[in-house]
Amino acid sequence: MNQSTAERVLSRLGSLVGEWQLEAIGPDGQSWPGEARATIEWHDSGAHIVQRSQADVPEAPDSISIIGCDGAAGTYYQLYSDDRGVCRVYEMSITESEWKLWRKGEDMAQRFTATFEDGGDTIRGRWEIAEAQESFRTDFDLIYRRIK
Repeated sequence: MNQSTAERVLSRLGSLVGEWQLEAIGPDGQSWPGEARATIEWHDSGAHIVQRSQADVPEAPDSISIIGCDGAAGTYYQLYSDDRGVCRVYEMSITESEWKLWRKGEDMAQRFTATFEDGGDTIRGRWEIAEAQESFRTDFDLIYRRIK
């Protein structure tokens, strides 16, 4: 593996690191009630980041994700799990201006597309879902606002 390539690919994850206040907005345009936060930090190995999210909304599960990369190929992956027992693997891309996650599944496909705003202190995105071969529809919008 070309170590300089791995370091360059890993460095892009740094824009996600921080403490974030989350705001979820349903397809009806209404913000979900309650508070939600995410902490994203480097794993001790320096080769992954760990995202922990908590919400005061019963429909929004607490979750943990491990994000890492194949440094030689320049590809990213997110391993997601939550307190409902859901476990998923997402492919991922990240640039200076955009963050994307996606997965295909027989029962459901999902995708998240977000942009970095305010010098990286705001991440504004949308989760979309396609169930049973339907076309994608908005699941909810998600805004990350950096607190630290």
